[in-house]
Amino acid sequence: MKPEIILPYAPGQQNADLAKANQRLTESGSYKDLSTVIVVPTRGGRSLCPRFVSSLMGLMRPMNQKCFGPVFMSGMEVGKAFNSAIEMILSHPELSKWKFVLTVEDDNIPPPDALLKLYESMKSHDVVGALYWTKGEGGQPMIYGDPTLAQINFVPQRVQSGTVQRCNGVGMGCTLFKMDLFRKIPAPWFETIQDWDPNKGGRGYTQDLAFCEKVCKIGGKIAVDTSVKVGHLDIENNHLW
Repeated sequence: MKPEIILPYAPGQQNADLAKANQRLTESGSYKDLSTVIVVPTRGGRSLCPRFVSSLMGLMRPMNQKCFGPVFMSGMEVGKAFNSAIEMILSHPELSKWKFVLTVEDDNIPPPDALLKLYESMKSHDVVGALYWTKGEGGQPMIYGDPTLAQINFVPQRVQSGTVQRCNGVGMGCTLFKMDLFRKIPAPWFETIQDWDPNKGGRGYTQDLAFCEKVCKIGGKIAVDTSVKVGHLDIENNHLW
């Protein structure tokens, strides 16, 4: 041990700088209602990957706050799986009063502090996702659309490192949503769309971007916290993209 003179009293690090400590509490939002339901769609017919289970079990939850789940939806098309989870929450006498829903997909490996960091990034947003990439050597970041343009678009964006990056669309691999969105937007919220109109041409949306478009249309704000880095797991080859 380092030699020292023991004084009879010291206020402690946090008490010594209350302004800094209060600023940290303000940024984390830990004094607010952070009640959250965690939902996880699974493919069904096979066991969950141990690597995913380990990361999910290690996900830190807000201290002394209500946090329920994970709720698993098994063997459904992914859009229907998320819709069924939201319908369950909104119809539940207690969960329907909660503030957030966190979606986690079973091939995403979030860091332990992912949820806590996403709370911090929700100050002026309605949806905040973690940073992960599509699988493969030519993978793209799941950050879609330039919100400064008048027309809603989902062009892949370059990553702005270590920031909360505004966009029009995110994936749902590790994403925090305000529950109020699902009261403002009518069901079905998540739809996998692949159709063709002779006057407009083809149209294709994954369930995540289909919902993000609805959020944008009601003036909702979407972002990615690029400091929350999530691995996208190729389960068959045990490789993280």
